[in-house]
Amino acid sequence: MMVEDQEDMLFKALGHRARRRMLDLMKDGPKTTGALCEALPELDRCTVMQHLRVLEAAGLVIVERCGRERWNHLDALPIHAVHERWIGPYAAYAVNMLNQLKHAVEEDAAPSNIQNI
Repeated sequence: MMVEDQEDMLFKALGHRARRRMLDLMKDGPKTTGALCEALPELDRCTVMQHLRVLEAAGLVIVERCGRERWNHLDALPIHAVHERWIGPYAAYAVNMLNQLKHAVEEDAAPSNIQNI
């Protein structure tokens, strides 16, 4: 699968609030599908399973079966990859721009630049 296709799946998976909520629930540790259903009473079990399939296809959830239970583990590596590619560089750019603005304001406010009225 091409990198762009994988990223599209990742952003699609993160694009729905129910899926983001499921990921938030799994941050503290793996959850069974039943536990996720209980935490999301507005969704029926079939809908929870559909959302989990999207998360699994995007590489955000790893499934482990133990007997009759299905344990869903968060895999944060794809989110880290998004951070490395998109958030980190843009945040660095924004910090640099704010730093330049700060220096420009400080230069304008310097006593030598203030005119006597």
